[in-house]
Amino acid sequence: MSKIGVGFIGAGGIAQGQHMPAYARLSDRVELVAVADVNERAARTAAERFRIPHVYTDYRDLLRHEEIDLVVVAAPNFVHRDATIAALEAGKHVHCEKPLARNAREAREMVRAARQAGKLLHVSLQWRFSGAAQFLYKYIVEEGSVGEIYYARAHALRRRGIPGWGDFIDKEKQGGGPLLDIGVHILDATLWLMGYPKPVSAFGATYTKFGNRPDVVGLMGQWDYTRFTVEDFAVGLIRLENGATITIEASFCANIQGDEFNVLLLGDKAGVFADPLSDKPVRIFSEYNRTLYDIQPTNIPNVNSYQANVEAVVDAVLNNKPAPIPGEHGFYLNAIIDAIYESAEMGREVLVDTSLD
Repeated sequence: MSKIGVGFIGAGGIAQGQHMPAYARLSDRVELVAVADVNERAARTAAERFRIPHVYTDYRDLLRHEEIDLVVVAAPNFVHRDATIAALEAGKHVHCEKPLARNAREAREMVRAARQAGKLLHVSLQWRFSGAAQFLYKYIVEEGSVGEIYYARAHALRRRGIPGWGDFIDKEKQGGGPLLDIGVHILDATLWLMGYPKPVSAFGATYTKFGNRPDVVGLMGQWDYTRFTVEDFAVGLIRLENGATITIEASFCANIQGDEFNVLLLGDKAGVFADPLSDKPVRIFSEYNRTLYDIQPTNIPNVNSYQANVEAVVDAVLNNKPAPIPGEHGFYLNAIIDAIYESAEMGREVLVDTSLD
């Protein structure tokens, strides 16, 4: 195979803003075949913009195209499971937008379907492909320069960042609030840099203090506060099989100084703070010969992580490689987040169910 055909399920902001441009740039290896969206106007706009020949309002019509090898599921969360499973059963590889699903039950079904079909299921958690993350993976995982990581703290926090569009405030359609929407990115990166140890249990709490009020400013568009049914802040403590722990905080809205997207990793040889939103994306803290050192790498590459994410998927399909970010990792994330949400309701620690059989 020298070229793959790609179909898109979903023609909204993330599809037209990120996925379609990234695939279109790979015209030597990719052919954009079809797009499907229940909003026909959005689908036709995308088709005209990216020269996609076939337009549908039902994704099942798209799946009948034999020339499509890979389907990009960039629709809202409540569509992920059914669209992904249908694509896999139609013999297509799948690149699914994050989170993999609304919950672990749906994610489990998707992973099982991929295994049964023998097809690639990739989850779009593109922060792994950033320059900072790639540098840290080599430094931490491949070189072992941090030693044993026993604790991590992950932040995905917005001061006033409740989305004013889409289904982000609707728990039934979305599955959750900031923990599931943006926390999933930093949690995945943290687990990946720790070697993706198996989660065992979680304790958490969630709060809705701003989203259901009419008097809070919306810097990402003003949302309908009467429809707000997700949390606007979540915190969790995750216990891992290897004895390490992770704390995670995620917010759409909180009274903090500014937005944060960062992770602190504590190892017995060194500590690492990754802060890609700052001008110092990586900082390393260590001791040598009874002297404390703060190290700041100065040549971290500036990588278009969305483009690198897509290029990795295309390479995997063309060369019969495993999914760069496998569905199993997306399932783990859903299972952890489910446990945090359940813990918040029950008021106690909850076991994380990672069974796939």
